[in-house]
Amino acid sequence: MGLSFFNCYIISLFRIGCSTSFSGIPIKKSEVLCMENVRSRTQARTTSPGNRKVNFFIKRLIDVGVSFTLLLLLAPLLLFIGIRIMKKEGKPIFFRQRRIGKFNHGFIVWQFRTMTNPSRVIRAFPPHPVPESWDGGVPDEFNFDRDSYVTVTPTGVWLRKYNLHKLPQLWNVLKGDMSLVGPKGEIPEIVDHYNYYQMKRLKVRPGIIGYTELKGELNYSEKIRRDLFYIENCSIRMDARIFMQTIKSFLSS
Repeated sequence: MGLSFFNCYIISLFRIGCSTSFSGIPIKKSEVLCMENVRSRTQARTTSPGNRKVNFFIKRLIDVGVSFTLLLLLAPLLLFIGIRIMKKEGKPIFFRQRRIGKFNHGFIVWQFRTMTNPSRVIRAFPPHPVPESWDGGVPDEFNFDRDSYVTVTPTGVWLRKYNLHKLPQLWNVLKGDMSLVGPKGEIPEIVDHYNYYQMKRLKVRPGIIGYTELKGELNYSEKIRRDLFYIENCSIRMDARIFMQTIKSFLSS
């Protein structure tokens, strides 16, 4: 039953992907998810509260069905990666980090460890001392700088290349901490300084893949803007397009 549900979901994704309109908004084939094609907020799809509840209920059903099915199908691969990390780099197999999810709910996100143990400890520290300029919220120009002392393990190199280190997050999706598609989960040190506008991005579960990530490197203001656009216009069709575009970007990279 789980496999048939998964197959139907994948078929529906490809059917939706053949369309050249995005929630009723004409779009270019070369930029299926380009937010700049939406000239104003009034052109965005409006949804009644009742329809939104139904939409999120269906979205949760898809999350549970797909994550459960993928965990079963990918169990041999997950086991292989775990054994390889154990033999090549030793314990721990997983990297765990506290993230903030829906309604400011904290949870532990799971990934395969891709860094050496000393690097893992360094990464656990806050990114930098927070200046007074953050009193009014996270600055628009803020960019999260990666640690210069982080050393990626040999196994971690190919895990990151194919994004396989994120596979354990399917367990987070099944538990209800995350969704397959949604804004990226943020660390508490950043969320502690959110203003009212930035807190709106915590209205939905964070995702393994997301609308904002398709655009690449952005400053924090752009990330928030795209996350809120996704939240306001979230639909199964939109998630399907994000899924299709992510696969396309992955295959072309």
